Amino acid sequence: MLSSYNSPVAVGPTSPKLAASSAAATVTTTSVMANGVNDVAASHGTNGSSAHSRCSSCHHIWLVTGPAGCGKSTVAEHLANSLNLPYVEGDEFHPKANIDKMSNGIPLTDADRWDWLTALREESMRRISDGDGRNEVVLTCSALKRKYRDVIRVAPYFNTGVSLHFIYLSADPQVLLARVAGRKGHYMGANMVQSQLDILEPPQADETDVICFDVDRPLDEVKADVLQRVQSIINEDKA
Repeated sequence: MLSSYNSPVAVGPTSPKLAASSAAATVTTTSVMANGVNDVAASHGTNGSSAHSRCSSCHHIWLVTGPAGCGKSTVAEHLANSLNLPYVEGDEFHPKANIDKMSNGIPLTDADRWDWLTALREESMRRISDGDGRNEVVLTCSALKRKYRDVIRVAPYFNTGVSLHFIYLSADPQVLLARVAGRKGHYMGANMVQSQLDILEPPQADETDVICFDVDRPLDEVKADVLQRVQSIINEDKA
């Protein structure tokens, strides 16, 4: 069952035991990701949160997450348009094999997702490093499991000026089913919602880089709340 959170939590890293493998440089391979994603996160000290320090020149990655039908694209597009930020639609980075599986009602496995998650992380880093003067990016990604979020959490350790924020959208399963059923021309059918809910690991209290929003309400309200919270964080960093 989906958990619902309404209040944001502060950001702060922890420092677990250094992992034996320095997997960050080889994180792009499926074999490494399948066997060592937790070691990668541990070796960089993520342990459920990404590094963050207040600074006026931070490169912010705003990652809108949640299961199919929660409104990720709608919220992310509004955020990007309102703040004139680059927008990365995570669904567009799935390889054809993944899209074919989902189109045929076959759930993705962990192995199907590793390279996709890595590609999204690398694309977000590319967008904030392309020299156009905009030091933020908005990204959508379901990030259903904690270890999927940990793949993205490695980003600030490639660039210590990066500040990562997960915006988790939580909704009742029936709301998700209704929204997905109403979508036209998308490869993710309503029958796939339950498969996502079956593996969903909602963010826990120690995942301190996550801001959670209940979306069992009009999406216009959600969009306004998310934008207000993001602007507040940006203003705090600039203060």
